[in-house]
Amino acid sequence: MKRTMAVCLGLLALAGPAAAETPVAVVEEVQGKVTGAEFMDYLRPKMVIKVPAGGSVTISYLKSCQRETISGLGTVIVGTDESFVQFSDVKREKTECDSTQSHATTKATSEAAATVLRSLASSKSGPKITTQLTLYGASPMVEARGKGTLVLERLDVKGERQQVELNGSQARGRFYDFAGTSRALTPGGIYSASFGKARIVFLVDANAKPGPTPIVGRLIRLD
Repeated sequence: MKRTMAVCLGLLALAGPAAAETPVAVVEEVQGKVTGAEFMDYLRPKMVIKVPAGGSVTISYLKSCQRETISGLGTVIVGTDESFVQFSDVKREKTECDSTQSHATTKATSEAAATVLRSLASSKSGPKITTQLTLYGASPMVEARGKGTLVLERLDVKGERQQVELNGSQARGRFYDFAGTSRALTPGGIYSASFGKARIVFLVDANAKPGPTPIVGRLIRLD
C-alpha cells in the first residue's frame, strides 16, 4: 500500500503548480472529525484529507461531475477529476453538473451577464438569451459573501422574481441554500442572479428537481 500511495503522489506532482491554484472540487458533506475538509470547502489538487473511523466525506468534482462518498479510516488525496483513496471505502457516481463551473470567475461572469442584460433592455424583439451556466437542481446553493440583497429574476418570462436579504449569517458567511428555505426556481427558466456587483445569467434544466439535490449541480458562485 505504501507503494500505491507513492505512485499517487508522483502522479499528482505532474499536475504542476497551475492546476494547484484552481479549485477542482467542493465538499458537499462531512460526518465526524474529518481533517482537511469542511462543508463547502473548495479543494485543489494535492490537498490531503484524513477520514477517521466512523467518519465520511462527500466530494464533488466541478469538471468531471464525479461525486464521491468516502467513508472509514483512511487518507484522501485530491486529484483533478477524482480522488486517490487509501484504506477508506469510496462510492462514486456521475452526477449532472455544468463542467464550465470549474473555469468560471466572478469577474468574467459578471461582465458577460451585464452584456446580456444590456442587450435585453435595448431590444424590442426579444433577442436570444445567452446563458453562462446550467443548473441541474431547481433550488440553488448561492455563494454570496457577507451582507446584501440577493436577487434572482427570470428573464424569459416576466413577473418571476425572488429577493433575499442576507445578513451575513448564511453558512460559513457566504453560502445561502434555497433548499433549506423550500424555495425553488422553475425548470426550463432562464434567470439572472445578482449580489452587489456580481451577476450571472443561467438556465435551469428542464428536468431539474427542487430540494437538496447534489450541490455541484446547483451551485451559483457570486462571491
